[in-house]
Amino acid sequence: MKSKINSIGLKKEPKDTTVVVAMSGGVDSSTVAGMMKRDGYNVIGITLKLYDDTQQTTKSKQCCAGQDIMDAKRVADKLDIEHKILYYQSKFKQGVVNNFVESYLAGETPIPCVQCNQTVKFKDLFEESKNLNADALVTGHYVKSITHNNETNMYRAIDENRDQSYFLFNTTREQLNYLRFPLGRMMKSETRDIAKKLNLNVANKPDSQDICFVPNGDYVSVIQKFRPDAFKRGNIKNLNGNVIGVHDGIVNFTIGQRKGIKVSNKDPLYVLKIDSKKNEIIVGSRENLGRNKIFLNNLNLLVDKEEFKSEFFVKVRSTGKLLKAKIDFTDSKNAEVLLEKTEDGISPGQACVFYKKDEFGFKVLGGGWIVN
Repeated sequence: MKSKINSIGLKKEPKDTTVVVAMSGGVDSSTVAGMMKRDGYNVIGITLKLYDDTQQTTKSKQCCAGQDIMDAKRVADKLDIEHKILYYQSKFKQGVVNNFVESYLAGETPIPCVQCNQTVKFKDLFEESKNLNADALVTGHYVKSITHNNETNMYRAIDENRDQSYFLFNTTREQLNYLRFPLGRMMKSETRDIAKKLNLNVANKPDSQDICFVPNGDYVSVIQKFRPDAFKRGNIKNLNGNVIGVHDGIVNFTIGQRKGIKVSNKDPLYVLKIDSKKNEIIVGSRENLGRNKIFLNNLNLLVDKEEFKSEFFVKVRSTGKLLKAKIDFTDSKNAEVLLEKTEDGISPGQACVFYKKDEFGFKVLGGGWIVN
């Protein structure tokens, strides 16, 4: 007798299927663990301790802090599932925190959540799950994965306000075939309803909002902690190259920023460019912020380049809208993207993620890092 396809797309009975659930201690991952247990799977919960939290960070709306680890443990006990805590502080600092700091020093605006998914979560946790002989790694991310014609692709979530596909553009095809995202077809309100039905203590827990190792969104204090030498005074120039002011360190600024320039001008001034080599900030009016050409490096493509010959879209920031675009691949890892319309505040260090609409929704084609 042939086994039916189970709820995560495998030809095995749930009772014969082992899944690892990445449990951060929040409502999303806790609910996923509860759903897997409810549906009869053998569940192993794994929580990552990524940084040494302080009293300052545990009070903020973050993940992977001390309180969150305790919450994950309580949920695992409630569900009667095996629970492991992996201590990855060193790997996290090397792969994520150090990159975050150096990126700001280079005049970029980094996205540590992408780096975390790319390294610690979907690399080390992926390997740990394989070592445990798990059939799949299940997470609480709001993205859809759809298997069609024996190929798994990633799509924007049903709940567009929660969609996290932008942060997962660097996922490899091997990882996609192993990962499962049960919440991608649900609204956030449905997730909380399930958590309540499962009597999970985190059902009403606030969502994490800050970068986990940045207390209260104060990224400058993190840079100051690791690189106190980074705050060097430098010139603020206009587009004509004239010095019109002085700044206290380029790490205090991001592209498109208006506050903190402290230069009197009849019209508001915005940060247009950050020159880390010269330690200079270039400012100008808002009309100079727009651009329609973007250069990318370190591309990760999940589809054949042929798919880019028809209409596709890009997102240039996590909260941005989908923009029509064309692309010219200079080689396997670099490309030039031409937007149909200009977009303000495009910043080096951010990601440019590719999407294409088909019968299943907006499929993630891959993406790259904005370098210019």
